[in-house]
Amino acid sequence: MTVEEIIDRYYPVGTRRRDIYLKHCQQVADKALDIARRKQLPLDADDIVNGAMLHDIGIALTDAPGIDCHGHLHYMCHGTAGAELLRREGFDERFARIAERHTGAGLTADEVAASGHPIPVKDYLPETLLERLICYADKFYSKSGNMKEKTMERVIASMSKFTPATLARFKALRAEFE
Repeated sequence: MTVEEIIDRYYPVGTRRRDIYLKHCQQVADKALDIARRKQLPLDADDIVNGAMLHDIGIALTDAPGIDCHGHLHYMCHGTAGAELLRREGFDERFARIAERHTGAGLTADEVAASGHPIPVKDYLPETLLERLICYADKFYSKSGNMKEKTMERVIASMSKFTPATLARFKALRAEFE
């Protein structure tokens, strides 16, 4: 199965869900490609684009009517659900890991346990360069509202709403990629 085929399966042509998904993922891909070029990162451009296009694949399985998703899972499950979906469909593990680890600036097992999020309690921290890049680029775009790129100040304010460790992880990503 190709990236296009899995997107077509879960984000049907002609739906608002698809339009939102494609716009968001393309924004993330463009930002990640720009950073990779500027920083001369040793990453394949196709891997960056494919990782960006697949990172949120699990959103279709969640209950997020504001973005035309009418699944049964809590939104916080989109990363783990997307990873499972990608593994089941035979995608390379590195793309499943991107989906699983891009939420926030990553999540630790302690944060998952303390939050009560309905996902297995374990670490979901982006480890590889590709995982960290997609995670970072994703923070600048929302799937709701005007979908314009967020300023660094707005992203930092958003990350500050979570744990101090979340903000510290985001700042580490910022130092790596800016």
